[in-house]
Amino acid sequence: MGKARSAGGAPAGARGGRARPSANPFEVKVNRQKFQVLGRKTRHDVGLPGVSRARALRKRSQTLLKEYKERDKSNVFRDKRFGEYNTHISPEEKMLKRFALEQQRQHEKKSTYRLNEDEELTHYGQSLADVEKCNDVVDSDSDAEDQGALSAELTAAHFGGGGGLLHKKTSQQQGEEREQPKSRRELIDELIAKSKQEKRERQAQREDALELTEKLDQDWKEIQTLLARKTPKSESKDGREKPKPDAYDVMVRELGFEMKAQPSNRMKTEEELAKEEQERLRRLEAERLRRMLGKDEDECIKRPKHMSADDLSDGFVLDKDDRRLLSYKDGKMNAEEEPGGEEEEPGGEEEEGESKEEEGDGSSTGDPEESDGPDGHSDLESDVESEDGSERPQGQQHPTRGEPSAADGREAARAELPYTFAAPESYEELTSLLLGRSMEEQLLVVERIQKCNHPSLAAGNKAKLEKLFGFLLEYVGDLATSDPPDLGVIDKLVVQLYSLCQMFPEAASDAVKFVLRDAMHEMEGVVETRGHAAFPGLDVLVYLKIAGILFPTSDFWHPVTTPALLCMSQLLTKCPVQSLQDVVKGLFVCCVFLDYVSLSRRFIPELISFLVGILYIATPNKQSRGYMLVHPFRALGKNSELLLVSDEKDMASWPRRSLSLQWAVGLRAQSETEANHTRLSCLAVCLALVKRCVLTYGTLPSFHDIMRPLRALLTEHLAAHDRPPELQELSQSILMEMENQPQHYPPLVCEKSKPVPLKLFTPRLVKVLEFGKKQGSTREEQERRRLVHKHKREFKGAVREIRKDNQFLARMQLAEIVQRDAERKRKVKQLFNSLATQEGEWKALKRKKFKK
Repeated sequence: MGKARSAGGAPAGARGGRARPSANPFEVKVNRQKFQVLGRKTRHDVGLPGVSRARALRKRSQTLLKEYKERDKSNVFRDKRFGEYNTHISPEEKMLKRFALEQQRQHEKKSTYRLNEDEELTHYGQSLADVEKCNDVVDSDSDAEDQGALSAELTAAHFGGGGGLLHKKTSQQQGEEREQPKSRRELIDELIAKSKQEKRERQAQREDALELTEKLDQDWKEIQTLLARKTPKSESKDGREKPKPDAYDVMVRELGFEMKAQPSNRMKTEEELAKEEQERLRRLEAERLRRMLGKDEDECIKRPKHMSADDLSDGFVLDKDDRRLLSYKDGKMNAEEEPGGEEEEPGGEEEEGESKEEEGDGSSTGDPEESDGPDGHSDLESDVESEDGSERPQGQQHPTRGEPSAADGREAARAELPYTFAAPESYEELTSLLLGRSMEEQLLVVERIQKCNHPSLAAGNKAKLEKLFGFLLEYVGDLATSDPPDLGVIDKLVVQLYSLCQMFPEAASDAVKFVLRDAMHEMEGVVETRGHAAFPGLDVLVYLKIAGILFPTSDFWHPVTTPALLCMSQLLTKCPVQSLQDVVKGLFVCCVFLDYVSLSRRFIPELISFLVGILYIATPNKQSRGYMLVHPFRALGKNSELLLVSDEKDMASWPRRSLSLQWAVGLRAQSETEANHTRLSCLAVCLALVKRCVLTYGTLPSFHDIMRPLRALLTEHLAAHDRPPELQELSQSILMEMENQPQHYPPLVCEKSKPVPLKLFTPRLVKVLEFGKKQGSTREEQERRRLVHKHKREFKGAVREIRKDNQFLARMQLAEIVQRDAERKRKVKQLFNSLATQEGEWKALKRKKFKK
């Protein structure tokens, strides 16, 4: 069968020896060539499998592995002797060359011309002449008896614990005290006395130095008056003036005297603020209910007991205190008996005081507290009341002049708005809470509903407030459709809708989308049956306005504002203008459109078309026009001159003012003059919108093409000199704004590609190239291709070598980790064995003791 072979292809017995070729001819790798090419070098014609790999592995072990092992070492010993790493020089030549270099370094320049001087030979750094003299050199390794001996004093000082320092005395004192050695206590007392003496001496020196310093200061003050010389005023004025500080110096001084920031209390979280607000409203509601029931305020307040300065508390009784308290209320003396044994109500003195303070800050718009808390600081007991001993019952006290009665207080508390409200579960509950109240009270009710049902206070409050948003949205629609529409309340309720939308954006978006979808479905049904539809009511227009306030309008696509934009586009194109009411609604939609695109500057063609139509129906001359009308406007018809005003008196008496939305809900003009004034107001609003469009779309490349119809209509308006001067000035300013806008040229576009020709039967001639040769290239191109090919080949080779180096390092790191793990396991096993041995010995010892 053959001998066992290693992984490299060599016999197993040949490991560690010299590599020899394999006996199997099928394992020999031969690179044969089909053609012999002159000048081409061939490498590795014949090779054994694994030889090149073993060579590369050995080379990496000598270079890369060595660098890896020395990666964290900063000190490397390098042998700088001559010829140490040169294998071509024999050891004898190395020694001779080193000796010559050493002699050359020792040979000084001054001995260059001294020919009679002999060379000094050394051995281990010593001259051979001194060695031959056999002089004893005392070194640290000598075995002399006296060498290295320590004196008794040094031994006592260093190894005696420091006690030898206390016994250090002169030879005479040592002779005297040998008979009576001092004890340790005496030595310590002596040391303490010596240290105190030194401290007193240092204190005396310090006092003497201080006295001398003070004396020197006094003498210097006496001499300083003689040395000082004051400059006369005349000389000081003639001298240079004091420079004024610049701005930097002034700012530095101001910052130096600026008040530093003081640490403040921690800011409360939203949950903590909601909890505090709920507690405040509960306290105020409890106070209102108490006043509504007619309970006296003094019953809930525990008054401080009066204690005289001479009272020694001799009659102190825990069960009952029969003394009466003297207090003043509204300027009148009031003596009452403190109720004993009654528990204090939740709305006590402290809570009422806090609620009144908070209500006074303006946090709520409800009625203020009518009754103030008592002073609570009684000073003296009334002799008259104590002698009389008869107290009036609370219900029989007659009100004094100027003091409100209890019935009036109850009526005022009943008329006051409650402080706490439960979240409405249906729209009817919300309307029952809001209808019949003023605008301020309605806003206060909605605000208190939110505060009492904050999501952080209970688990189900989130769903309640989400329903509240839908109810408020429906309530806003009802207010908009009422006659007349309550636009002031709608404007204030938008703030509450915005706060709820910030808390629950998903529920708010669903509610608004539902309202808009319902309106659009209704309009689409009418369009399918009649072909056109009237403008929707004011509630839908208000919903479109609110959607632009609650949600971002500058997004490329938004789930609420994008459908709202489509809805307004449908309104401007599908709803014909047949009356002043439709004109007002259309202009309102245009205003909302411009609010939507004010940031994104998105071009809306329906907006421009509608404004062109509005200007058209207000233009007197329609013969020459450079524009085209689109649906829903018509060039001829009953409503083609809907906004045309021909009465000069009405145009002269027209006051320019804002257009009221009352016209959008069917307001009728009382006279023809009022109707003409409304037409002129609509025209003024249209011109203002045109000016906003000019400012918004002024940066578009096709701006002048877009504004061409508007420019033509404005020119016709200016031609009619019977227009009011305000409209003439507005039209002139719009034309000037159009002219001031920069001219934008159309962007460059690539030329259109040539059309693909039809297939013909003409044969196509193809040049046949010779295989393996690059045709049609110069010498420079061929050289460049050769260099590019060589660069690619070398780059691939370098990447391949780097990959192999990384694999080699990974194998080395894995081997180190395996070795460390094996060593750790061996040590752990050894520890367990030793512990098991100890445990066995201990158990054996324990059994022996037990048997004994």
